[in-house]
Amino acid sequence: MSLYVIDSGWAASPEPKWVWYTSYGSNMYLERLAYYIKGGQPPGASKKYPGCRDRRMPSRSVSVELQGALYFATESLVWGGGRAFYDPTADGKVFARAHLVSASQFSDIAAQEMYRSPGEDIDLSAVLSSGVARLGDGRYETLVLAGGLEKFPVLTFTAPWGVVDVSPVPPTSAYLRFIASGLLEAGSWDAGTVAAYLAKSPGAAGHWTAEEIRSLIAE
Repeated sequence: MSLYVIDSGWAASPEPKWVWYTSYGSNMYLERLAYYIKGGQPPGASKKYPGCRDRRMPSRSVSVELQGALYFATESLVWGGGRAFYDPTADGKVFARAHLVSASQFSDIAAQEMYRSPGEDIDLSAVLSSGVARLGDGRYETLVLAGGLEKFPVLTFTAPWGVVDVSPVPPTSAYLRFIASGLLEAGSWDAGTVAAYLAKSPGAAGHWTAEEIRSLIAE
């Protein structure tokens, strides 16, 4: 599957009806994302998700690369081990998957990642005008506009801190497996490329080798 190129100089509409929710973690995998949209408790996770008001799956999902770095830090209450975060100010490339969803679905997915109750639309005007909007101090409470793709904004969320500001924490095998599965499902990267990419990411680096991650993928 082709890798889609994000237009970083794209000008956003102030109130888009559709956005590209861009995941760089376990929600790249459609089976995992379905729990955020339709509700339920995914295998290997300790949390049950309420889901979105609009329970339709994305109309499209495409492979993209974000400017910045993937890293693992803090400790996930769902998986144990480090969570995936995105630092848009760091050097490098982040493998990601952009899902075309309604603006209300993006709001509900983001709310669940922020440990908030879904049901209210997020005001996207700040992130669309400035490129970054901090909705709170917690992880995944900072919205980031990566650019545009086919008339719609490419949006994601991450922590207010960067990779150099926190201690790296290794991710669990279950979490890595979901991330790798999402990247492989996207169809733009092979198993060796995915394993090498994840193994060099801060938090995973020094704790997971590319060979060990390839074994997780094979399982």
